[in-house]
Amino acid sequence: MTNLDMSEAISMLAESKGLTEDQLLHVLVDALKSAYKRREDAADEVVVSVDPDTMEFFYTAYDIDEDGNWVNERDDTPKKEEMGRIAATTFRQVMSQGIRQVESDRKFEEYANREGDIVTGIIQRTDARYTLLDLGRAEALLPQAEQVPFERPAQGERQKAYIVEVRRTPKGPQIVVSRTHPGLIKRLFELEVPEIAEGIVEIKACAREPGHRTKISVWSNDHNVDPVGACVGARGGRVRMVVNEMRGEKIDIVPFSEDLPDFVAKALSPAKVTQVIISDDGTQADVIVPDHQLSLAIGREGQNARLAARLTGVRVDIRSETQFAEGIPSGGRDEEVVDYADGQWVANTETGEMEWHASDGTVISESAWQDQQAAEAAAQRQANRDAEDAAIAAEAAGTSSGAEQDSNDGDAAPADEAGTDTDTSEKDGSSD
Repeated sequence: MTNLDMSEAISMLAESKGLTEDQLLHVLVDALKSAYKRREDAADEVVVSVDPDTMEFFYTAYDIDEDGNWVNERDDTPKKEEMGRIAATTFRQVMSQGIRQVESDRKFEEYANREGDIVTGIIQRTDARYTLLDLGRAEALLPQAEQVPFERPAQGERQKAYIVEVRRTPKGPQIVVSRTHPGLIKRLFELEVPEIAEGIVEIKACAREPGHRTKISVWSNDHNVDPVGACVGARGGRVRMVVNEMRGEKIDIVPFSEDLPDFVAKALSPAKVTQVIISDDGTQADVIVPDHQLSLAIGREGQNARLAARLTGVRVDIRSETQFAEGIPSGGRDEEVVDYADGQWVANTETGEMEWHASDGTVISESAWQDQQAAEAAAQRQANRDAEDAAIAAEAAGTSSGAEQDSNDGDAAPADEAGTDTDTSEKDGSSD
């Protein structure tokens, strides 16, 4: 191979690997140095240099004296036939390893600065532990913990994800992405809403329960721009694109307010709020809503209240107007007071079994305590059954008594009618 052919080969290899020629030449020099040291008559140290214009390589050999100094500098450029088979094999191995390392470093540098960014990949493989996304030049790992519950994308399907971490591993950079991170919602709105990308509209906070519902608060730096309307778009087109990407996850967009009571009230939308009382330390909000709005404000399994609390950063307690007027605390009626026994569980040093040492000096083993609890539970169940049987018997007795009374009333009616007829006949006769 001529020097011109080698120059073209290096250019083509660098282009195919996505590397610069300078990076590839450094790898080539390291590989030639490793191959040189596999020669039988190799010097203690060698410096390999290359002329990028002529593609000629020069070997400068050195010996190392007793003090560790490099001495006896000389040119030791070998001929091709002097390298040998072992040196050629070493050259190929080091060259391949060096190229892989440079590619790995380039990928790491490319994605290390993109943490918090959004990427689009193709589903390569999915199982119970993780899903692999093909990003083109690299692969992304979507762990099970970062996947939306019940979301099962098909292989070959395109999917957007949020980069949460880029790790350097022996096998190359590992890009960890997420579909549950709140930042994914923010980035998707940046793609769909130009006002957010330009900084006119800001997403102040985001609270999310992946796969179910998300609340975001938005703020406009321009009083002429409605932040909620900008995010919703004409006929809901912008927010619909985000909802479709998130597989139908509901998204509530509320305006941000520096007035905390007003912000809490808006965060509980679509419920209507009557009054918001903020605690002195600003960490708790007591919310009063109309009676018919209580279930809507709390949401299914408390979802609306939880998201509002995360969005505003305060604890939210919700009561209806009736509960507030009656002085009932949030959460319903006063909780039943439970008396707890005084004492502690101690391990028996001989048997190793746990024992309850009460404050009055009594001691009971764990097995005996469990038997006692089981007996009390059985007695309670039997008492409940007896009460149910008694209630059923009382109801049956009441039903039987009512039926007997109805029967007696029915038997008495014909006699009365007969008596009436007799009296009428007598009267008629007297009249005749």
